[in-house]
Amino acid sequence: MQKHAEQIELEAQRTNDTSQPALPVYHRKFANPAPLGLLSFATSVFLVSFTGVGTRGVEEPNIIITTMIFFGGVCQYISGIMEFVAGNTFGATVFSAYAGFNMAYAFIFIPSTGVLAAYSDPTTGKPLPELDQALALLVWAWFIISVIFTVAATRASWALLLTLGFFDLEALLLAVGYMVGNSKVMLASRGVGFVVAFCAYWAGTAGLWGGGATMIKLPVGDLTHLRVD
Repeated sequence: MQKHAEQIELEAQRTNDTSQPALPVYHRKFANPAPLGLLSFATSVFLVSFTGVGTRGVEEPNIIITTMIFFGGVCQYISGIMEFVAGNTFGATVFSAYAGFNMAYAFIFIPSTGVLAAYSDPTTGKPLPELDQALALLVWAWFIISVIFTVAATRASWALLLTLGFFDLEALLLAVGYMVGNSKVMLASRGVGFVVAFCAYWAGTAGLWGGGATMIKLPVGDLTHLRVD
């Protein structure tokens, strides 16, 4: 009897759905946007770490600008918006915020923005010492934001908590490295960045492969049972 009533209600919904006039009625089911957000975040950190350690002699970060704008920025922002739609405040805030960070970071290295020019000698064009201090302030701000996100992830999963925890460490080392001008500390931050990327790739892949999509189910260490009343 209950099943029959549910069927009648579903038919009524189909009849009354006028959100797409003159088009066939489709009952929408939103996909999980988290894998896109996590994989785009991981890729951005991965590429920044590669250029930071000078892999294959590539040290200038300009090559990663397009990836950070379109994948780490636009795609991750879309993921954040869809988390808003899904009612996930944490995912919406984190993905949208890091999308903004990636785009802001990429825009620093686009000459037309004038950011690097403002911290360069007008005669020689070489970066001034003020540039490192300005970047340090930027990273310190994002370190604070990342710590806030990390606390919010304590009841999500170990995969996500470790991703944000290691990102905190990476940001801390990078900020200190810029501030004191220590290349070894900055190199260490890039090394931690590879760990961040691995954890984010793991979490994103677990969401993409899970739910019956594949035969592979990666453990993420569920923490949602840890509730404080």
